[in-house]
Amino acid sequence: MATGGFTVLVVDDSAMFRQRLSCLLHELNLHPVLQAHDYEEASIRLLKTKIDLVLLDINLPGKNGIELLRMIRKNYPFTKVLMITNHANDHYKQVCMLSGADYFIDKSLDFENIGIIAQGIRNETHNPN
Repeated sequence: MATGGFTVLVVDDSAMFRQRLSCLLHELNLHPVLQAHDYEEASIRLLKTKIDLVLLDINLPGKNGIELLRMIRKNYPFTKVLMITNHANDHYKQVCMLSGADYFIDKSLDFENIGIIAQGIRNETHNPN
């Protein structure tokens, strides 16, 4: 693994889901894993820490995940964003992809794929070549 780790930010309003996802990522040697429950907390984390990957839910209290995605694209263009949502219909997928998401998956049906995608992103971004 590259020096300095691979910093992941999990943004979801469910503390139980954030913890479950954090455990999965840690088991896959993807760390550090930071957590945020809403737009404001995620914004602070992004400002204070270089984040390599954001795992982002659409449904957040206050400003939603799509608004956060757009802010990330504007201010942190090299940060990868994987949208993880229960709203995995074509409309939301299209909006997220047009707004700059790198990946979009249904968190209830494709939970195991989150780790596979995150590992692929880490390997891509931390390739020593």
